[in-house]
Amino acid sequence: MEDGHAVRGTTRALLDPIEAAGIEACVADPDRLGTVMAALPGVSVVCWLLGSAQGSNVAELHGPRLETLLERLVDTPVRGFVYEAGGSVDASVLRRGGEAALAASERWRLAVRVVSADPARHEEWLAAMRGAVDELL
Repeated sequence: MEDGHAVRGTTRALLDPIEAAGIEACVADPDRLGTVMAALPGVSVVCWLLGSAQGSNVAELHGPRLETLLERLVDTPVRGFVYEAGGSVDASVLRRGGEAALAASERWRLAVRVVSADPARHEEWLAAMRGAVDELL
């Protein structure tokens, strides 16, 4: 990307829009953490960008699924984790997800940044996300 970092983006289905943005695309589903884990070789920082996720399992993605992923990251070369705590998901769900990420930082010494920027304000959100990733690298 323009910062000189290689970026891998995941999707449940549509690879073309990700690849059109110049990002390496792969299929992975946060409901099936094994698919996410398979996408991690060569990854230094994971960004959990589900602050505006939709569906009946959103609380699970910011709760048990997130906690399990964070625990599994301990046994990988991943150096940092960015949690998106802004978006259209209920604020209490996002707050609990941010707390889980920070607890993982304490428990497993995983470098974590929680970003609360509103993705609807794209430029501010992008700057906050880039800043978080840069701090972790």
